[in-house]
Amino acid sequence: METDNKSAITTFILLGFGDAPELQIPLFLVFLIIYVVTMAGNIIIIVLVITDPHLHIPMYFFLGNLSCLETVYTSTLLPRMLASFLTGDRTISVGGCFIQLYCFGITATAECYLLAFMSYDRYLAICKPLQYATLMSRRLCFLLSVVSWFCGIMVMTLLMSFLSQLKYCGPQDIDRFFCDLIPLINLSCSDTTLVTLLSFIASVVDSIPSFLLTLLSYICIIAAIIRIPSSDGRKKAFSTCSSHLIVVSIFYGSLIFVYVLPEKEGLREVDNIFSVFYTVLTPLINPLIYSLRNKEVKKALRRAVNKCGISK
Repeated sequence: METDNKSAITTFILLGFGDAPELQIPLFLVFLIIYVVTMAGNIIIIVLVITDPHLHIPMYFFLGNLSCLETVYTSTLLPRMLASFLTGDRTISVGGCFIQLYCFGITATAECYLLAFMSYDRYLAICKPLQYATLMSRRLCFLLSVVSWFCGIMVMTLLMSFLSQLKYCGPQDIDRFFCDLIPLINLSCSDTTLVTLLSFIASVVDSIPSFLLTLLSYICIIAAIIRIPSSDGRKKAFSTCSSHLIVVSIFYGSLIFVYVLPEKEGLREVDNIFSVFYTVLTPLINPLIYSLRNKEVKKALRRAVNKCGISK
């Protein structure tokens, strides 16, 4: 009866990085630069993968899909955060919060699967080069890409169908800079046992198997690299693989820390830091690590620039 008598709230307040006025403009400038660089890098990769015939192979098909994911992913979160830094308005409607969480959840879940599929593609290319063209066909590439998006949509639609039935009577404060699943569950004045269990199962199923597949693929790749006779070849391959492994470890590790491990009292600031890793830093780093350091992508970029008549 007490819950029923409370009026439902219509807005949430995103606490973000605190209430220090002197930090708002510096944080706005930092995250604006991150947003512009992230969007520019990913859009360039998408355009190159679509327009350059030399990049019409499985590896770059997956990279293009990753960049597409990162573009949606970043645009779901950062513009709202930039607006709050600039205006000081940190409120968001309940409906807007659910929409942001839904879009963010789809892309984050899809990225878990896509990174695993990309590592499997690299494993086939390096460890089974003679069978690669047969095993990684265009049809399979398209199917794996569809599976990534489908898993994200299916998981988040299920979670949101339960989350939307919860009642929110106050408090309104979300201790994140975006609408995240666990804070929303914790703010509800309804029974959250079922949705908490479902969110935990979804987090475990989406992150841990994908991470293990990625890790196993790179272990096999590194084992194959060790057998390369040329020391320069080993050094180059190790450099590429270690960069990829660092990026995916940051992404999966931060997701597992925030969503899978038991809730940690007194570590909200740590959760906020880890949420920055998987929401802001990985979309920024991914195009730099996976694509813009790649020789073929650099050649494609030069060809595009020359074609546009910008350079001779």
